[in-house]
Amino acid sequence: MKTILKNLGQFLRDEEGVTAIEYGLIAALIAVVIIASVKFVGTQLDATFNKVATELEAANS
Repeated sequence: MKTILKNLGQFLRDEEGVTAIEYGLIAALIAVVIIASVKFVGTQLDATFNKVATELEAANS
């Protein structure tokens, strides 16, 4: 019984799991920021290519 209580106390004081969760949350936040920025840049790049294509078509006409 004493061993179970000792192990339970050690488990409750253990902070390694908390650190791993924090690192996981930070990695998830970074991933969300990267996805949002790539989506924004992709939209802007798509608009630029469409404008260039329109200008080229107008120049060839």
